[in-house]
Amino acid sequence: MISSSTVVNSVVEKLRQALARGQWRSGDMLPGQRELAEQLGISRPSLREAVIVLETLGLVRSLPGKGVLVLDADTAQAQEPEAVAAASLADVLELRYTLEPFIAGLVAQSAGNQDIGQLRLTLMDMREALEAQDSEAGVNAYIAFHEALFALTTNPIFQSVVQQTSNALKQSAEMLRNSPEHLAARLSENEAVVRAIRERNSAQASLQMRQHILAEGQRMGIALNIPDDHPGI
Repeated sequence: MISSSTVVNSVVEKLRQALARGQWRSGDMLPGQRELAEQLGISRPSLREAVIVLETLGLVRSLPGKGVLVLDADTAQAQEPEAVAAASLADVLELRYTLEPFIAGLVAQSAGNQDIGQLRLTLMDMREALEAQDSEAGVNAYIAFHEALFALTTNPIFQSVVQQTSNALKQSAEMLRNSPEHLAARLSENEAVVRAIRERNSAQASLQMRQHILAEGQRMGIALNIPDDHPGI
């Protein structure tokens, strides 16, 4: 069975290549969801996920009531640092919810034993920080785990957004420091992600990461704006 991560990954790559060869140029609108989904032979929810990824890459922008606008990639990338600086905690969590479950699913398909070992080392650091009641070390280990996960994706188009996602995660570090009592829950949730990765269960890895980020939102008192038909909720 083909996982949703694999389908979305394939769609993102097809659309990225179409944009690169000029099938749609800066200022153009992509075809409507129904038409484009039929052209690609995928479901509309999978197409929406792919469009979200392309938005994160700075290639398109969704305009409510109008459609999806093709952007000038160079201009969009030049604005990324300012955009990250202005992001709210809800923005950070929505970015993480969009990317991290997808990345976890990809890593479950490709990670080697050494890669998994590196993830487990960061979890050990989290556990040691928890036992020592060292909240600063716990935050650092938590961020290190997610950065290590980002680095393991073999999909080259994600490399350009890994740094932005990492910066967004670090932006929420102050909130993490202010809630050290939640480190045990974060550790348990991240361990569930790694178990799924070790079992090569892409769908489960994505689901566990999705649930982790939703739980982070609840702990921070933030209700994420998630599509009703999004899988795994």
